[in-house]
Amino acid sequence: MKIIVDMMGGDNAPLAVLEGTAAAVKEYGVEVIGVGDEALVRKTAAEHNIPLDGITLHNCTETIEMCDEPARAIRSKKDSSIVVGLNMLKNGEGDAFVSAGSTGALHVGASLIVRTLRGVKRPALATMVPAKKQAYLLLDCGANVECRPEMLAAFAVMGSCYVNKVEGRQNPTVALANNGAEESKGTPMLREAHQLLKVTPGVNFVGNIEPRDVPNGEVDVVVCDGFTGNVILKLTEGVAKMLLGMLKQMFLANLGGKLAYLLLKGGVSDLKHQMDSEEYGGAPFLGAKQPVIKAHGSSKAKGIKNAIRQAKICVENDLCGTMQAALDELKPSQSA
Repeated sequence: MKIIVDMMGGDNAPLAVLEGTAAAVKEYGVEVIGVGDEALVRKTAAEHNIPLDGITLHNCTETIEMCDEPARAIRSKKDSSIVVGLNMLKNGEGDAFVSAGSTGALHVGASLIVRTLRGVKRPALATMVPAKKQAYLLLDCGANVECRPEMLAAFAVMGSCYVNKVEGRQNPTVALANNGAEESKGTPMLREAHQLLKVTPGVNFVGNIEPRDVPNGEVDVVVCDGFTGNVILKLTEGVAKMLLGMLKQMFLANLGGKLAYLLLKGGVSDLKHQMDSEEYGGAPFLGAKQPVIKAHGSSKAKGIKNAIRQAKICVENDLCGTMQAALDELKPSQSA
């Protein structure tokens, strides 16, 4: 199996990408094609004693920056690591693509270069979010700001396939993010989506879920438009960071707090591990014909390694093929 990795994507590239990639090659036994500035990558590897065993480098002369307009960058920077990597994936030179680069450019590139599954017009950005009971899959979390009811139904189908194939959960439950649990709640679009989800094949729909209940992790998949999903995701990240910071201040405030920390150290470590988004790797663009994984822009080595693990599982379980079969069961008039 060959995983194509964008060596230039993210705040900590190429060092963190190299470290994570080398760890993934060693631990998961995958082959990697690294796309990016080959001279810089080799220099970084030499300076930090990072082995390049199992990593083939493909030189690129351009990089898409976070400030670049996504569609223009995809069309104009033909020799960028993102465009080259996605074209290699499309041409069968690799089995999946991983990047911590521009989310917008990856979304446009996945749509225009890799193309989408039958019945999907635009891929949805999905991410596993840590929660109290268990992590849940949130989609869309930023790629499609406005959605039609049919799009949310397709998201539910693809999300169910992902949680089943990648997370190993049988018959995953799906909820629609709304401002109330009753069917009558929400905008006309959300009310129509609720009725559609009730009859969507392959979806174990359990109804609406209010934002205050989402962090409990009672459902496997939370479906929403990209604007709502992005607000849920960023608010969750902010609250988690705030609470962990408050805990740290409390423990360091005085001698009693420090003694309490020693007694609770194991539990605190477990909590930090549970809330660590890097454990889940990255956010897949569900609906692309082949696996495209977006690692967090601030990913360190662990995040990159787990994003490659995530890509490997997607390929091994033929996630895209499974999603296509499930989408084909939807009404022909439905498209996302």
